Amino acid sequence: MKMGKKDSIKRIMVLQLATFEFLLDVGGYAFIWFFFYKKMVEVRFWQKGDALVLALYAVVLGGFLVIYGGGKIGYLRSFEIFLSHTFSLLASNIFAYGIICLMNGTAIDPKYMIVLTMIQLLFALGWSYLANLIYRSVFAPRDLILICGERPVDEIIEKFKTRKDRFQIVKIMNVSEGEEAIFNEIPNRYQGVVLWDIPQNFRNNILKYCYARSIRVYMMPKISDVIIQGADVLHFFDTPILLTREYPLNFEQRCIKRMIDLFCSIVLIILTSPVMLITAILIKITDGGPVFYKQTRVTINNKPFKIIKFRSMKVDAEADGKARLASKNDNRITWIGKFIRKVRIDELPQLFNILKGEMSFIGPRPERPEIIEQYMKEIPEFTFRTKVKAGLAGYAQVYGKYNTSPYDKLKLDLAYIEGYSTWMDIKLMLLTLRVLLTPDATEGVGEDQVTAMKPEEDNDESTV
Repeated sequence: MKMGKKDSIKRIMVLQLATFEFLLDVGGYAFIWFFFYKKMVEVRFWQKGDALVLALYAVVLGGFLVIYGGGKIGYLRSFEIFLSHTFSLLASNIFAYGIICLMNGTAIDPKYMIVLTMIQLLFALGWSYLANLIYRSVFAPRDLILICGERPVDEIIEKFKTRKDRFQIVKIMNVSEGEEAIFNEIPNRYQGVVLWDIPQNFRNNILKYCYARSIRVYMMPKISDVIIQGADVLHFFDTPILLTREYPLNFEQRCIKRMIDLFCSIVLIILTSPVMLITAILIKITDGGPVFYKQTRVTINNKPFKIIKFRSMKVDAEADGKARLASKNDNRITWIGKFIRKVRIDELPQLFNILKGEMSFIGPRPERPEIIEQYMKEIPEFTFRTKVKAGLAGYAQVYGKYNTSPYDKLKLDLAYIEGYSTWMDIKLMLLTLRVLLTPDATEGVGEDQVTAMKPEEDNDESTV
């Protein structure tokens, strides 16, 4: 079967599976509307009114499923798909219940909506695993050929092994074998080509070769590639011109971003104040030490500021003055510290950093000046992350992992900076909720990784 036809069949099957789940969810809401809530609300509806109520629910649910990737069968893991449906259903059902209450003019019995949500979540759990199982039983992983240069391939092979349900690298060729040998090998039996850190001239030639023959290419971009992704296309002349601007965010974007930060930080400080108060009390009674700690970090234009967090480690966590990553089962972390790190409560005081304008909700995580200096010895472009305000969460936190390498996190942060939009900020805020429940995003690193990985989280705690 030709690859184009096979890919079309994949898309059709994924669409059918996703549509089936979506229609069942909407059907469940239609059931409780017609048999319960329609009879309870004061407003009387005709057929068009009923259609509008159901259409509104379908649009909201569909929108959240698109944002969270609830239909990405075969692309996301089963648990990730379930989480996507969980957040989508919770958000949609809360919204729908609010609309029903507004139509009624007062609060209405929520038990039917609660029962519906429970049934939907149970079905989504089974459907997420069954849909992926069906997909994998029909479509085998893609056989890939890896084209590499001088850089060791262990790192990229390990990355692909984490998704062996989708890919398997069956052959590795080095550019030293020559273009002719590579071009003769590519068409043989592979469903894709992986380009891993090869010289520019080789990369261009292989890309053109594959493009001309409709062969899929997986390429790890360089810093310059990511920067170009955010370029504007101009048509002053009879040839396209790519423009990379001096300011990643324009004036209107900066104003809207700041208004969102102010509004959300004030609302969340009010809503989470009981949680912060209880956390402060527990930290204090645990060992009598300080509740908070402050540490110098760097934000936009390399401007230093003091980041605030709840203390999760012992007071003398780094008595020797050396910064170290928190590792799995780190005995420096207190019992309450383990919990607040796991659920990210330790990050809540940064809402005050956002309120003051030192940080934003979404942006590259702020680093320490000395860490930036250290990384710039190997990666001079690392300072590019400070072209925008530092953030509580960011692109690298949503699409990366705790132990993603500094170079890869830099590329993720640059992808955010160069592709910025207000909608992207909103989407990343929503996706951050899913990340909080994803183990890979919150776990510590192994002891052998401590000196090699980027200290994204705070590990040395200067108390205050």
